[in-house]
Amino acid sequence: MKMRSWRWIIEIIQAIIIIGLPFVKIKGESALRFDIPSLRLHVFGCTIWMQEFFIVLVATIFFTLLIVFITLVFGRIWCGWLCPQTVIVDFTSFVDRANKKGFMYKLMVFSLTLLISIVVAASLIWYFISPYEFIPNLINGNLGATTWGFWIVLTIIVFLNYAFLRHRWCASVCPYAKLQGVMFDKDTLIIELDPKRTDECIDCQSCVRVCPTGVDIRKGLNAACINCAECIDACNRVMTRFNKTGLIHYAFGTGGEGKVFRQNFFVVGGFVVLFFVFYVYLMLTRTGLDVAVLPHSMEPRITKDERVINAYVLSLKNMRNDSLDLNVIVERFDDTLVQSITEPIHLESGKMDRFPLFVRVNKTADLKSKKIKITLTDKSKDIQVTKEANFVIPDEI
Repeated sequence: MKMRSWRWIIEIIQAIIIIGLPFVKIKGESALRFDIPSLRLHVFGCTIWMQEFFIVLVATIFFTLLIVFITLVFGRIWCGWLCPQTVIVDFTSFVDRANKKGFMYKLMVFSLTLLISIVVAASLIWYFISPYEFIPNLINGNLGATTWGFWIVLTIIVFLNYAFLRHRWCASVCPYAKLQGVMFDKDTLIIELDPKRTDECIDCQSCVRVCPTGVDIRKGLNAACINCAECIDACNRVMTRFNKTGLIHYAFGTGGEGKVFRQNFFVVGGFVVLFFVFYVYLMLTRTGLDVAVLPHSMEPRITKDERVINAYVLSLKNMRNDSLDLNVIVERFDDTLVQSITEPIHLESGKMDRFPLFVRVNKTADLKSKKIKITLTDKSKDIQVTKEANFVIPDEI
Protein backbone atom coordinates (compact mmCIF):
# COMPACT_ATOMS: atom_id res chain seq x y z
CA MET A 1 0.00 0.00 0.00
CA LYS A 2 1.23 3.50 -0.84
CA MET A 3 2.30 5.87 1.92
CA ARG A 4 -0.37 8.29 0.75
CA SER A 5 -3.07 5.65 1.29
CA TRP A 6 -1.90 5.10 4.87
CA ARG A 7 -1.87 8.85 5.41
CA TRP A 8 -5.43 9.17 4.12
CA ILE A 9 -6.63 6.48 6.53
CA ILE A 10 -4.94 8.18 9.48
CA GLU A 11 -6.16 11.63 8.43
CA ILE A 12 -9.77 10.47 8.07
CA ILE A 13 -9.66 8.86 11.52
CA GLN A 14 -8.19 12.03 12.99
CA ALA A 15 -10.83 14.24 11.34
CA ILE A 16 -13.61 12.02 12.71
CA ILE A 17 -12.10 12.21 16.21
CA ILE A 18 -11.56 16.00 16.20
CA ILE A 19 -15.01 16.84 14.84
CA GLY A 20 -16.85 14.05 16.65
CA LEU A 21 -15.23 14.28 20.10
CA PRO A 22 -17.30 17.31 21.27
CA PHE A 23 -20.47 15.28 20.59
CA VAL A 24 -19.37 12.47 22.92
CA LYS A 25 -20.81 12.78 26.42
CA ILE A 26 -19.35 11.13 29.51
CA LYS A 27 -21.24 11.50 32.79
CA GLY A 28 -23.44 14.15 31.23
CA GLU A 29 -20.58 16.40 30.07
CA SER A 30 -18.53 16.72 26.89
CA ALA A 31 -15.65 14.30 26.63
CA LEU A 32 -13.25 17.23 26.22
CA ARG A 33 -14.31 20.85 26.73
CA PHE A 34 -13.22 23.93 28.67
CA ASP A 35 -16.31 25.65 30.03
CA ILE A 36 -15.44 29.36 30.15
CA PRO A 37 -18.34 30.64 32.34
CA SER A 38 -17.56 28.17 35.14
CA LEU A 39 -13.80 27.92 34.40
CA ARG A 40 -13.97 24.13 34.41
CA LEU A 41 -12.15 21.66 32.17
CA HIS A 42 -14.08 18.49 31.33
CA VAL A 43 -11.71 15.64 30.47
CA PHE A 44 -13.24 12.24 29.70
CA GLY A 45 -15.64 12.18 32.64
CA CYS A 46 -13.43 14.12 35.03
CA THR A 47 -14.05 17.80 35.81
CA ILE A 48 -11.03 19.92 36.74
CA TRP A 49 -11.75 23.25 38.41
CA MET A 50 -9.61 26.37 38.23
CA GLN A 51 -8.02 25.75 41.64
CA GLU A 52 -6.86 22.35 40.37
CA PHE A 53 -5.21 23.68 37.23
CA PHE A 54 -1.79 22.58 38.48
CA ILE A 55 -2.91 19.18 37.13
CA VAL A 56 -3.37 20.77 33.69
CA LEU A 57 0.11 22.31 34.04
CA VAL A 58 1.62 18.87 34.67
CA ALA A 59 -0.33 17.47 31.70
CA THR A 60 0.91 20.35 29.51
CA ILE A 61 4.53 19.68 30.50
CA PHE A 62 3.98 15.98 29.73
CA PHE A 63 2.58 16.68 26.24
CA THR A 64 5.36 19.20 25.53
CA LEU A 65 8.01 16.64 26.44
CA LEU A 66 6.14 14.01 24.43
CA ILE A 67 6.29 16.25 21.35
CA VAL A 68 10.01 16.77 21.92
CA PHE A 69 10.48 13.01 22.29
CA ILE A 70 8.49 12.17 19.14
CA THR A 71 10.42 14.80 17.17
CA LEU A 72 13.74 13.57 18.51
CA VAL A 73 13.01 10.00 17.44
CA PHE A 74 10.66 10.32 14.45
CA GLY A 75 11.44 13.81 13.14
CA ARG A 76 8.53 15.75 11.68
CA ILE A 77 6.26 12.73 11.40
CA TRP A 78 3.59 14.78 13.22
CA CYS A 79 3.69 17.44 10.52
CA GLY A 80 3.22 15.07 7.62
CA TRP A 81 0.79 12.59 9.14
CA LEU A 82 -1.12 14.08 12.07
CA CYS A 83 -1.01 17.89 12.08
CA PRO A 84 -4.54 19.32 11.49
CA GLN A 85 -2.98 21.85 9.10
CA THR A 86 -1.71 19.05 6.86
CA VAL A 87 -4.91 17.02 7.22
CA ILE A 88 -7.21 19.82 6.05
CA VAL A 89 -4.80 20.90 3.30
CA ASP A 90 -4.96 17.32 1.99
CA PHE A 91 -8.76 17.36 2.20
CA THR A 92 -8.80 20.59 0.17
CA SER A 93 -6.24 19.52 -2.43
CA PHE A 94 -8.62 20.79 -5.13
CA VAL A 95 -7.52 24.33 -4.19
CA ASP A 96 -4.07 23.64 -5.62
CA ARG A 97 -5.61 22.97 -9.03
CA ALA A 98 -7.73 26.15 -9.05
CA ASN A 99 -4.99 28.35 -10.58
CA LYS A 100 -5.17 26.41 -13.84
CA LYS A 101 -8.96 26.51 -14.08
CA GLY A 102 -11.59 29.05 -15.08
CA PHE A 103 -13.58 31.51 -13.01
CA MET A 104 -16.53 29.19 -12.27
CA TYR A 105 -14.24 26.42 -11.07
CA LYS A 106 -12.39 28.86 -8.80
CA LEU A 107 -15.68 30.19 -7.46
CA MET A 108 -16.84 26.65 -6.67
CA VAL A 109 -13.50 25.75 -5.07
CA PHE A 110 -13.34 28.81 -2.82
CA SER A 111 -17.03 28.42 -1.88
CA LEU A 112 -16.39 24.82 -0.83
CA THR A 113 -13.26 25.91 1.07
CA LEU A 114 -15.32 28.56 2.85
CA LEU A 115 -17.90 25.94 3.82
CA ILE A 116 -15.16 23.67 5.19
CA SER A 117 -13.68 26.66 7.07
CA ILE A 118 -17.07 27.36 8.66
CA VAL A 119 -17.31 23.76 9.89
CA VAL A 120 -13.69 23.72 11.11
CA ALA A 121 -14.17 27.01 12.99
CA ALA A 122 -17.39 25.71 14.56
CA SER A 123 -15.65 22.48 15.63
CA LEU A 124 -13.00 24.56 17.43
CA ILE A 125 -15.70 26.52 19.27
CA TRP A 126 -17.36 23.22 20.31
CA TYR A 127 -14.38 22.61 22.57
CA PHE A 128 -15.58 25.62 24.58
CA ILE A 129 -19.34 25.61 23.94
CA SER A 130 -21.07 22.25 23.75
CA PRO A 131 -22.46 21.49 20.27
CA TYR A 132 -25.66 20.44 22.06
CA GLU A 133 -25.92 24.08 23.15
CA PHE A 134 -24.32 25.69 20.09
CA ILE A 135 -26.47 24.08 17.37
CA PRO A 136 -29.91 24.68 19.00
CA ASN A 137 -28.95 28.28 19.77
CA LEU A 138 -27.85 28.72 16.15
CA ILE A 139 -31.15 27.34 14.85
CA ASN A 140 -33.17 29.49 17.26
CA GLY A 141 -31.13 32.62 16.60
CA ASN A 142 -29.84 32.79 20.19
CA LEU A 143 -26.16 32.18 19.53
CA GLY A 144 -25.02 35.51 20.99
CA ALA A 145 -22.84 38.30 19.66
CA THR A 146 -19.63 37.04 21.28
CA THR A 147 -19.96 33.54 19.87
CA TRP A 148 -20.87 34.89 16.45
CA GLY A 149 -17.84 37.18 16.57
CA PHE A 150 -15.44 34.35 17.41
CA TRP A 151 -17.00 32.10 14.77
CA ILE A 152 -16.69 34.73 12.04
CA VAL A 153 -13.09 35.65 12.94
CA LEU A 154 -12.02 31.99 13.16
CA THR A 155 -13.73 31.24 9.84
CA ILE A 156 -11.89 34.11 8.13
CA ILE A 157 -8.52 33.01 9.54
CA VAL A 158 -9.08 29.35 8.60
CA PHE A 159 -10.33 30.28 5.12
CA LEU A 160 -7.37 32.55 4.34
CA ASN A 161 -5.01 29.88 5.60
CA TYR A 162 -6.42 27.01 3.52
CA ALA A 163 -7.29 29.09 0.46
CA PHE A 164 -3.97 30.92 0.08
CA LEU A 165 -1.25 30.05 2.63
CA ARG A 166 -1.64 26.26 2.75
CA HIS A 167 1.68 24.37 3.02
CA ARG A 168 3.62 27.63 2.98
CA TRP A 169 2.52 27.88 6.60
CA CYS A 170 4.58 24.75 7.37
CA ALA A 171 7.69 26.06 5.67
CA SER A 172 7.63 29.70 6.76
CA VAL A 173 5.28 30.41 9.68
CA CYS A 174 4.89 27.35 11.89
CA PRO A 175 6.99 27.76 15.08
CA TYR A 176 7.33 24.00 15.43
CA ALA A 177 9.16 23.90 12.10
CA LYS A 178 11.61 26.49 13.39
CA LEU A 179 12.24 24.55 16.60
CA GLN A 180 12.77 21.17 15.00
CA GLY A 181 16.43 21.89 14.29
CA VAL A 182 17.03 22.09 18.04
CA MET A 183 15.21 18.79 18.66
CA PHE A 184 16.90 16.74 15.92
CA ASP A 185 20.06 14.74 16.45
CA LYS A 186 22.15 12.62 14.07
CA ASP A 187 19.90 9.57 14.65
CA THR A 188 16.50 11.21 14.05
CA LEU A 189 14.17 9.63 11.47
CA ILE A 190 14.38 11.51 8.18
CA ILE A 191 13.41 11.11 4.53
CA GLU A 192 16.44 10.86 2.26
CA LEU A 193 17.71 9.79 -1.11
CA ASP A 194 19.63 6.58 -0.45
CA PRO A 195 23.27 7.79 -0.56
CA LYS A 196 24.35 4.38 -1.88
CA ARG A 197 22.09 4.67 -4.94
CA THR A 198 22.40 8.33 -5.96
CA ASP A 199 23.85 7.28 -9.33
CA GLU A 200 20.55 5.53 -10.14
CA CYS A 201 18.57 8.79 -10.04
CA ILE A 202 17.31 9.60 -13.56
CA ASP A 203 16.61 13.26 -12.69
CA CYS A 204 12.90 12.94 -13.50
CA GLN A 205 12.04 15.64 -10.93
CA SER A 206 8.96 13.67 -9.78
CA CYS A 207 9.96 13.96 -6.12
CA VAL A 208 10.31 17.74 -6.45
CA ARG A 209 7.00 18.24 -8.27
CA VAL A 210 4.92 16.35 -5.68
CA CYS A 211 6.56 17.93 -2.63
CA PRO A 212 3.96 20.22 -0.98
CA THR A 213 6.66 22.51 0.41
CA GLY A 214 8.87 22.56 -2.69
CA VAL A 215 11.80 20.65 -1.22
CA ASP A 216 14.30 18.85 -3.42
CA ILE A 217 15.01 15.91 -1.13
CA ARG A 218 17.97 14.87 -3.29
CA LYS A 219 19.91 17.81 -1.89
CA GLY A 220 19.67 16.49 1.65
CA LEU A 221 17.72 17.34 4.81
CA ASN A 222 15.70 20.55 4.59
CA ALA A 223 13.88 22.33 7.42
CA ALA A 224 10.80 22.67 5.21
CA CYS A 225 10.41 18.90 4.81
CA ILE A 226 7.33 17.67 6.70
CA ASN A 227 7.99 13.91 6.29
CA CYS A 228 4.75 13.42 4.33
CA ALA A 229 6.36 10.73 2.13
CA GLU A 230 4.88 12.09 -1.13
CA CYS A 231 8.36 11.93 -2.65
CA ILE A 232 8.70 8.27 -1.61
CA ASP A 233 5.54 7.32 -3.50
CA ALA A 234 6.56 9.40 -6.52
CA CYS A 235 9.98 7.78 -6.73
CA ASN A 236 8.50 4.31 -6.30
CA ARG A 237 6.12 4.91 -9.21
CA VAL A 238 8.98 5.91 -11.50
CA MET A 239 11.49 3.25 -10.45
CA THR A 240 8.87 0.48 -10.70
CA ARG A 241 8.96 0.99 -14.46
CA PHE A 242 12.61 -0.11 -14.34
CA ASN A 243 11.84 -3.03 -12.01
CA LYS A 244 13.62 -1.30 -9.17
CA THR A 245 12.63 -0.13 -5.69
CA GLY A 246 12.40 3.59 -4.97
CA LEU A 247 15.54 5.55 -4.19
CA ILE A 248 13.91 7.65 -1.44
CA HIS A 249 13.01 6.18 1.93
CA TYR A 250 12.67 6.77 5.65
CA ALA A 251 15.90 6.27 7.58
CA PHE A 252 17.16 6.78 11.11
CA GLY A 253 20.10 9.09 10.51
CA THR A 254 21.93 9.68 7.25
CA GLY A 255 22.29 6.46 5.31
CA GLY A 256 20.25 4.60 7.92
CA GLU A 257 23.24 4.50 10.25
CA GLY A 258 21.37 6.02 13.20
CA LYS A 259 20.18 4.20 16.31
CA VAL A 260 16.67 4.33 17.76
CA PHE A 261 17.76 3.46 21.30
CA ARG A 262 20.38 5.98 22.26
CA GLN A 263 21.25 8.30 25.15
CA ASN A 264 18.85 11.08 24.11
CA PHE A 265 16.08 8.51 23.67
CA PHE A 266 16.36 7.36 27.27
CA VAL A 267 16.92 10.82 28.80
CA VAL A 268 13.96 12.54 27.13
CA GLY A 269 11.84 9.38 27.25
CA GLY A 270 12.55 9.10 30.95
CA PHE A 271 11.21 12.59 31.61
CA VAL A 272 8.12 11.81 29.50
CA VAL A 273 7.40 8.70 31.59
CA LEU A 274 8.12 10.60 34.83
CA PHE A 275 5.61 13.38 34.11
CA PHE A 276 3.05 10.89 32.80
CA VAL A 277 3.27 8.86 36.02
CA PHE A 278 3.05 12.10 38.05
CA TYR A 279 -0.05 13.16 36.10
CA VAL A 280 -1.71 9.76 36.58
CA TYR A 281 -0.87 9.91 40.30
CA LEU A 282 -2.47 13.36 40.62
CA MET A 283 -5.61 12.18 38.83
CA LEU A 284 -5.90 8.99 40.88
CA THR A 285 -5.36 10.74 44.23
CA ARG A 286 -7.64 13.65 43.35
CA THR A 287 -10.65 13.67 45.69
CA GLY A 288 -12.68 16.32 43.92
CA LEU A 289 -13.54 17.87 47.28
CA ASP A 290 -12.15 21.24 48.35
CA VAL A 291 -12.22 21.75 52.13
CA ALA A 292 -11.28 24.80 54.16
CA VAL A 293 -11.75 25.26 57.91
CA LEU A 294 -12.45 28.95 58.49
CA PRO A 295 -12.78 30.90 61.76
CA HIS A 296 -16.29 31.53 63.04
CA SER A 297 -17.48 34.97 64.11
CA MET A 298 -18.11 33.55 67.58
CA GLU A 299 -14.92 33.59 69.64
CA PRO A 300 -13.95 30.64 71.86
CA ARG A 301 -15.88 30.86 75.14
CA ILE A 302 -16.78 29.13 78.39
CA THR A 303 -20.44 28.44 79.08
CA LYS A 304 -22.20 28.74 82.42
CA ASP A 305 -22.08 24.98 82.83
CA GLU A 306 -18.26 25.04 82.67
CA ARG A 307 -17.80 23.88 79.10
CA VAL A 308 -15.38 25.24 76.47
CA ILE A 309 -16.83 25.91 73.02
CA ASN A 310 -14.92 26.60 69.81
CA ALA A 311 -16.73 27.44 66.58
CA TYR A 312 -15.59 26.87 63.00
CA VAL A 313 -16.98 27.24 59.51
CA LEU A 314 -16.52 24.34 57.08
CA SER A 315 -16.24 25.71 53.55
CA LEU A 316 -16.91 22.83 51.16
CA LYS A 317 -16.86 22.67 47.37
CA ASN A 318 -17.86 19.54 45.46
CA MET A 319 -15.80 19.46 42.25
CA ARG A 320 -17.00 16.01 41.26
CA ASN A 321 -19.67 15.00 38.77
CA ASP A 322 -21.73 13.29 41.46
CA SER A 323 -23.18 14.32 44.82
CA LEU A 324 -21.48 13.62 48.17
CA ASP A 325 -22.74 12.64 51.61
CA LEU A 326 -19.96 13.68 53.97
CA ASN A 327 -19.51 12.53 57.55
CA VAL A 328 -17.72 15.04 59.78
CA ILE A 329 -15.43 13.54 62.40
CA VAL A 330 -13.65 15.72 64.95
CA GLU A 331 -10.59 14.23 66.63
CA ARG A 332 -11.62 13.06 70.09
CA PHE A 333 -8.86 14.61 72.18
CA ASP A 334 -11.17 14.57 75.21
CA ASP A 335 -13.75 12.00 76.30
CA THR A 336 -16.34 14.73 76.90
CA LEU A 337 -16.06 16.12 73.34
CA VAL A 338 -19.34 16.88 71.59
CA GLN A 339 -19.65 18.15 68.03
CA SER A 340 -22.66 19.92 66.52
CA ILE A 341 -22.65 18.14 63.13
CA THR A 342 -23.67 14.53 63.63
CA GLU A 343 -25.57 13.80 60.40
CA PRO A 344 -23.94 13.48 56.95
CA ILE A 345 -23.69 16.70 54.94
CA HIS A 346 -25.25 16.37 51.48
CA LEU A 347 -23.45 18.36 48.80
CA GLU A 348 -24.61 18.36 45.19
CA SER A 349 -22.20 18.18 42.25
CA GLY A 350 -20.55 21.52 41.45
CA LYS A 351 -21.97 23.18 44.58
CA MET A 352 -20.18 25.18 47.26
CA ASP A 353 -21.57 25.74 50.76
CA ARG A 354 -20.55 26.64 54.28
CA PHE A 355 -21.53 24.84 57.47
CA PRO A 356 -20.99 26.01 61.07
CA LEU A 357 -19.33 23.46 63.34
CA PHE A 358 -19.32 23.79 67.12
CA VAL A 359 -16.97 21.68 69.26
CA ARG A 360 -17.56 21.49 73.02
CA VAL A 361 -15.57 19.86 75.86
CA ASN A 362 -15.79 20.00 79.64
CA LYS A 363 -13.56 22.48 81.37
CA THR A 364 -10.65 20.88 83.28
CA ALA A 365 -7.54 22.25 84.92
CA ASP A 366 -5.15 20.53 82.50
CA LEU A 367 -7.05 21.55 79.34
CA LYS A 368 -4.76 23.47 76.98
CA SER A 369 -4.97 25.00 73.52
CA LYS A 370 -3.98 22.55 70.80
CA LYS A 371 -4.34 21.63 67.15
CA ILE A 372 -7.13 19.21 66.34
CA LYS A 373 -7.97 17.25 63.22
CA ILE A 374 -11.30 17.55 61.42
CA THR A 375 -11.95 14.75 58.91
CA LEU A 376 -14.62 14.55 56.23
CA THR A 377 -15.35 11.17 54.68
CA ASP A 378 -17.64 9.60 52.11
CA LYS A 379 -16.86 5.90 52.21
CA SER A 380 -19.05 5.12 49.20
CA LYS A 381 -16.84 7.41 47.06
CA ASP A 382 -13.59 6.45 48.86
CA ILE A 383 -13.05 10.06 49.94
CA GLN A 384 -11.26 11.18 53.08
CA VAL A 385 -9.97 14.71 53.64
CA THR A 386 -8.38 15.82 56.90
CA LYS A 387 -7.72 19.41 57.95
CA GLU A 388 -6.15 20.88 61.07
CA ALA A 389 -7.68 23.61 63.20
CA ASN A 390 -6.79 25.32 66.47
CA PHE A 391 -8.84 24.52 69.52
CA VAL A 392 -8.35 27.58 71.70
CA ILE A 393 -8.87 27.80 75.46
CA PRO A 394 -10.06 31.27 76.53
CA ASP A 395 -7.76 33.31 78.73
CA GLU A 396 -10.04 32.96 81.77
CA ILE A 397 -9.15 29.31 82.21
